[in-house]
Parts: sequence; structure tokens; C-alpha cells
Amino acid sequence: MTEQGVRRTAEQVLALAPDAASRRAGSRLGTAGPWSGAGCAEGAVWGLCKGSGSEPYRTVVDLTDAAGPVCRCSCPSRKFPCKHGLGLLLLWAGDEGAVPASAQPPDWAGQWLASRRGRAETRRTQTEAGSAAGPADPAAARRRAERRAERVTAGATELEQRLADLLRGGLAAVEQAGYGLWDEMAARMVDAQAPGLAARTRELGAIPASGAGWPARLLEECALLHLLDQGWLRRDRLPDALAVTVRSRLGLPATPDGPPVRDRWLVLAQYDTADAKLTTRRIWLHGAESGDTRLLLSYGAAGRAPELSLPVGLALEAELSAFPGAGQPRAALGERFAPPAPAAFRPRGVDTAGAAARYGEALREDPWLESVPVTLDRVIPVPDADRWQLADAGTDTALPLTRTARSRPGLWRLVALSGGAPVTVFGECGHRGFTPLTAWPEGPGEAVPLC
Repeated sequence: MTEQGVRRTAEQVLALAPDAASRRAGSRLGTAGPWSGAGCAEGAVWGLCKGSGSEPYRTVVDLTDAAGPVCRCSCPSRKFPCKHGLGLLLLWAGDEGAVPASAQPPDWAGQWLASRRGRAETRRTQTEAGSAAGPADPAAARRRAERRAERVTAGATELEQRLADLLRGGLAAVEQAGYGLWDEMAARMVDAQAPGLAARTRELGAIPASGAGWPARLLEECALLHLLDQGWLRRDRLPDALAVTVRSRLGLPATPDGPPVRDRWLVLAQYDTADAKLTTRRIWLHGAESGDTRLLLSYGAAGRAPELSLPVGLALEAELSAFPGAGQPRAALGERFAPPAPAAFRPRGVDTAGAAARYGEALREDPWLESVPVTLDRVIPVPDADRWQLADAGTDTALPLTRTARSRPGLWRLVALSGGAPVTVFGECGHRGFTPLTAWPEGPGEAVPLC
């Protein structure tokens, strides 16, 4: 559902949940039993949910925010959206009659909606005014950027020395060092304001003793880290696009600089990854006219779902602006001209050999690239010993699925959708294999999220 009343599926609603516990609790509240006084008007849905207290919880959801539904509830939960917000959205998504249309919301809901929308309009006006005025002090901003570049350079130089010492002493002792060695190195990179170097350094700690062949894998990752260090230290010799890519891999801030591209953007996939501090949401879009595949990133604090949420399988008319960098798919969502609506088109697919070739070509522009977005046409999921792969229909070529894909319930959805027949699959193809994210049946049919 959106501000114009286009209803999401139950899966799309549950994708808003901040964690698995909220999804389970929200699902139990997605029926009419605990609800009273439910109603909806253009751009909002509200209701009273019976809880453990003497008074029912007042729940209202604003659907007019471009980033996705925003919930307000009188319950004490600090999760956003809470289980009552999820339950209310599930109730409306599942049965139109359960949430009747109303001329206007009750006072408690209407006051919050009016206040929130007023603040949003004020922020929008201030942002437009600030953009028109330009930066307050360009010279000060330039000096801050120069000071940060100096700290990053010092951090990259130190990391180079540490990597050299590590390899000079041999990798045999690394296994006994544990995570402390890598955490201390990562902390130094945080001090140097190079979060990209910190993250890559911290990930190295999981490689030792991770199974047969770990020294080779550690050496490969150290080589990529060394390459990134050298890219920064010699950035003045790099082509402009590659220099920008190095900056982004180090975690330095960037702003979209491409001209806005207006198109009908099909929502290909949406999934979250989380650590102790941050939840990152990745949304893949494909343009009907431009043919571009772009990535939107949205963030939320631990325990909170990111604000931006778009329904997989629908298309929205909007503007996207690309971020700089060689082969970078990331973009920023600009003005939206129409709400998400059902779409009949799909991205053009390739075979498995074409997908592998596309990843190889992308590595020339970004050697640190983990994967590229690819749509596979007419593939069949088949088991292969202790793993699964996607095989081209009628040929003997295939791509193995990643370990991440094999551990997700979406694998069995894909197998059930195929039933031994060819399907179209969108996902991410990289050196670890292929991760399917969304699939379509061979003939007409809706997109099936796999993550």
C-alpha cells in the first residue's frame, strides 16, 4: 500500500519489520480480532488494538512519506514500526472490508498526521532554500576535506607497513593471534577516518582457521587491501573515475553528481543486512526506458528498519541521480511522480556464461567489486552434490549458488516456482557464485521475492 492506496502484499509489509521477532508478533495481529475503530482515508490508516493494558493501543500509519510508511503507536515499544503498526498494515493489505474507508481520521490520529506532515513540509522548504543558497562556507569545507585526506593517508601508510610485517613474518602465526590483531588494526583505521579500510581489515579476522585453504584466501584479501591502499596513496595518477571509486571504497563521503534520469523504475529486489550498530537496506531498481539497473541504499539504527521501503514487483515513476565512480550502480532517489503500480515488463536476461563475463568486465573498473546485478533468463535450479546451482535450460553450463543463498528459505521458493521448468531470476553474481533475489515464472506471472 502507498499514499494512493496501492496495497502491498503481506511479504512486502513484513519487509518493514526491524527484526524477526517483530515479524512474528505483527503476523499474529494481522487479523480483525484485536482491532476496533479501524479506518482509512487517503494517505493514512488507523485503528485501536487490544493489548495487556486497560486501554487499547492507538496506532496510525502515514502513507504519504516518499521513504515509505511511517507508524505512530501509543505502545511502549521502541521498535519502528512496532508489531501493532505491522499488524494494522497486514489487516488492511489482506482484507479491504476489515478497514473501512472514512471521511476523516479521529482526532488523536488526525492531530499527529497534521503535525507530522507540517514538519515534513517545513523541512522540505528549508532544504530547497539551503540548496538554492549553496554551501555556507566552501573554504571551510575544503579545509575539512584536506585534513581528513591527510589522516586517511597516514592510516593507509600505517596499514601498508603492518601488512608488510605480517607477510614478512609468515601467515602461520596469524591463526594463533585471534581476532585481537585485526580488531586493533581496524581501530587504527577508524581513527584515521577510513571506515572502508577498517571494515575490510576487520573481515580478515574471520579467515584464519576457516577451513582448508585459508592461507591462500587470506593472502588474496590482503592483496586486495594492499591494492586499495596503493590506489589511495597514488590516486593522483589514476583515471578520474577510478580515483572516485577508490574514495568510495575507503568510505569517504560522496554525493550524486549524475543528471536526474526520469523513468519507470521496476523494483527488482529489497533486502537488509545488519550488524551491531546499523541496518543497511539495499533496493535494486531497473529502468523501463533507460535499461539501467540502479541501487538505492537506506540505513537504520540497530533495531530499527530503514525508512525507505519499496514493494518488489511494482514500478514507480521517479528520478534517480547516479553517484560518481567507475561502474558504480548506486543512485539517489529524487522526485517521485506516481505511486508504485503493477508492471508487466522485466529486465532483459542473459545466460550464465554472460553473467560471469559481465562480472569479469566490471572488475576492470572496480577490482574490489563483490558482485554485479544480473538477470538470468531461462535457468533451472538443480542440486549438485552438497550445493545448488542455476543451470541454463538445454545446455550444460551453470552458476553455483552462494553459501548465503543456500541458507535462505528463498531457495525453496525458487525450487517450488520452477518445478523443473525454466524461470527468470534476478540476483547478484560474483566470485562466490550467484545469489538469487527475485524470480518470475517463464510465462506471465508476478515477481516472487527470494530474500
